[in-house]
Amino acid sequence: MIVRIATEGQYELTEGDAEVLNELDNHAVAACEAGDEEQFKQAFKELIEFVRKTGQPVAEDRLDASDVIIPPPDVSFTEAQAEFSGEGLIPG
Repeated sequence: MIVRIATEGQYELTEGDAEVLNELDNHAVAACEAGDEEQFKQAFKELIEFVRKTGQPVAEDRLDASDVIIPPPDVSFTEAQAEFSGEGLIPG
């Protein structure tokens, strides 16, 4: 699975990592739907850190489409509420 962090780059994660990523995404969605900005910031920080620590950076000359695109680390809560809704970034 290829995950892009907007403004940063792509990371390759295993299918096993997708389950954890989905769970972190669900926490961010729940926080947005509850209007809880502090909870969102924590959940989103954990999601970004998970991708950075677990994923392998994809070489810039490798042309693979991203399976998931995560907003930039400095996304505003208002912007996040538009992105993190329903099934979130990771359907399924």
